[in-house]
Amino acid sequence: MALKIIEHFDSSFSLESEAKAALFALLTAETFLQEISQTAGCSSVEFTQLLFQPIPYTAATPKGMPAEFEPFHTSTDHIIINVPPNFMFKAKIFKPSRLCAIYRKAT
Repeated sequence: MALKIIEHFDSSFSLESEAKAALFALLTAETFLQEISQTAGCSSVEFTQLLFQPIPYTAATPKGMPAEFEPFHTSTDHIIINVPPNFMFKAKIFKPSRLCAIYRKAT
């Protein structure tokens, strides 16, 4: 079985306003924020309202994310999480099937 090298992957997406509002409500719920801050080892986190669709690894995108989000990957002030599948289901988001969210750590 040969590997197929992907030269370009369209990572753009749009969410309907109701789905986006429902997802943001889940991502900013106090219990979820506490869970993320415990995992990140900080006192609290704040949702930056930045979402992206994970993309295949390429020479241009070695982190598996659109290039404009790569600075967050190396930042010690931010944490990137996979949006839980049950959040995607509750918000009725089926395309894209996966999203990542960026949070800012508060010390």
